[in-house]
Amino acid sequence: MVVLRIRNSHKRKCVFVCLCVAVFFTYRYLGLPRGGQRTIRKFGLSANSTQFTLEMQSFRILGGSIHYFRVPRAYWRDRLMKMKACGLNTLTTFVPWNLHQPQRGVFDFRTQLDLEAYIRLAAELGLWVILRPGPYISSELDLGGLPSWLLQDGSMRLRTTYPGFTEAVNMYFDKLIPNMVPLQYKKGGPIIAVQLENEYGSFAKDEDYMHFIKEALQSRGISELLLTSDSHNTLKSGGVDGALRTLKLQKVNQRDIQDLNVIQPNRPTMVMDYRTGWYDVWGNLHHVLPPEDMVSTVREILRRGMSVNLYMFHGGSSFGFMSGGLAEPSYKAFVSSYDYDAPLSEAGDYTQKYYLLRDLLSQFNKGTISPEMPVLQLKEAYEPAITYQHLSLWDALSFTEGPFKSVKPVNMENVPMNNRNGQSYGYTLYETTITSGGILKSGDNVKDRALVFVNRSYIGLFMYQHTELAVPDAKGQRTLSLLVENCGRVHRGRDLDKQRKGLVGDILLNNIPLQDFMIYILEMKPSFIDSLYQASWKTLPETPSFPSFFMGQLFAYGYPSDTFVKLPGWEKGVVFINGIHLGCYWSIGPQQTLYLPGPFLNSGINQIIVFEEQESDYKVIFEDTPDLGMAADVQ
Repeated sequence: MVVLRIRNSHKRKCVFVCLCVAVFFTYRYLGLPRGGQRTIRKFGLSANSTQFTLEMQSFRILGGSIHYFRVPRAYWRDRLMKMKACGLNTLTTFVPWNLHQPQRGVFDFRTQLDLEAYIRLAAELGLWVILRPGPYISSELDLGGLPSWLLQDGSMRLRTTYPGFTEAVNMYFDKLIPNMVPLQYKKGGPIIAVQLENEYGSFAKDEDYMHFIKEALQSRGISELLLTSDSHNTLKSGGVDGALRTLKLQKVNQRDIQDLNVIQPNRPTMVMDYRTGWYDVWGNLHHVLPPEDMVSTVREILRRGMSVNLYMFHGGSSFGFMSGGLAEPSYKAFVSSYDYDAPLSEAGDYTQKYYLLRDLLSQFNKGTISPEMPVLQLKEAYEPAITYQHLSLWDALSFTEGPFKSVKPVNMENVPMNNRNGQSYGYTLYETTITSGGILKSGDNVKDRALVFVNRSYIGLFMYQHTELAVPDAKGQRTLSLLVENCGRVHRGRDLDKQRKGLVGDILLNNIPLQDFMIYILEMKPSFIDSLYQASWKTLPETPSFPSFFMGQLFAYGYPSDTFVKLPGWEKGVVFINGIHLGCYWSIGPQQTLYLPGPFLNSGINQIIVFEEQESDYKVIFEDTPDLGMAADVQ
């Protein structure tokens, strides 16, 4: 023990205060009581009766979902404080495997993906945590959060005990779970429960799979309460012995509750995903759920003595190419906004739902004073940015990965790049030589959308509904180019194994398969965007070619504020601010603005690069309010 001899009384007081603070944080983070022993937490969250208990005391889960990977790290504290101020006591979050392991053997838990820091922040703010580590999570993500390199195996069977899948899951859990174990409740952390997989009952291809996931977590040290989560009609097939079954729903239906209680009598009833809104897809309307409907359903859930988790409490944004797609009734890609019509908006603003929910929970949490609501961040309508420089796609090809040659088309997942892990997102350019015109047929082999060029002049588009094009006649050899975009692998369904992108089969000209391709990769990673600053940009001509990159500048003086990017007169593409991929835009809507958080901006000059496929107004607008499109009620 070190003895401090300090004669000055003022200094003694300062040292005493500092020591007290140090001891407090030691207790807070390491779970040590005043006697110097580790805090003894004997009884974690239990589901052995009709109500949850925590340390043998009755406990009601009042949860909300906020995904750390959809919120700028600079705003994590703000969003969680707003959750606490609303009266919730539990944070739930999914863990996206595809973002944490972009390549075999390559893991990323830094900065924006620092899950451990996120959970410790929740604990600091007095929130419990329900962890949802997957490996499959859905969440409207590309391939439901599974990494695309799994699809390099032509025999892959995702979400089963197929050895190729279980080996990959084990490799991922070996890295993820040891970091989560010390954060469990009985070890002094905030994690009170862990969910196994997600809505497996709607998939249910392998009766041994959920047992495998359960064992994979427990064998690595997960010892808190286990949960599963399914819709009412798939509860039975999605559950596993030793895990509490929970419900997903948007409206309380007595029969759904009865079905759960029949399958699982004398156990707590929990709505693990009460959907506060809905997702949006390109080409449809923006979905909203009336605030009165939301609060009346939550009130009914509480009246029945049930626990609840709001999905989402705050949706945030699916930055970059994170969004997936919807398979049924026909393929549609998700928009970049994940606002979800949640109680906290995409930019973290309070909504009518938030105020109604806070009032309801304040009545429910009698005797508990909720913290003050944090002050909102200012929004700024910056001066428009004029794109003054131009770089055609063809001039940018020297900065891409490739080209590489292939006799036949190669799908994105199997292109020899990223240490042979294939291509996850973005565009792929396929070029070959033709000597005649005629009818070009794609069949069902373009995934998902292809702009077609002859000698770099646009001739048409391949999509799911458009599979034939006329190629004009001409003499001599010409270059046929197909710029194929992965609009997002579907996030759920029984055909996940078939979600390969790019050209997945032959393209026919006059019924003859084309061969001998040069393939360029446009994954548009930060390293690629950074390299473009070294390119020979040209002053914007009167009639620029397309597809092209356009560069402009945003000036933000002082401390930068949040803003919303709007591109009227532009057709379809992606936006980068200071090298950060904000997301995709498309004139068909519903989403009309992209959220640009203030922390992504510098004080002073900010570089904007827009990749536009077909048409441009050359001006980028910044507004102080979002525009998610014409709204329609969730059905």
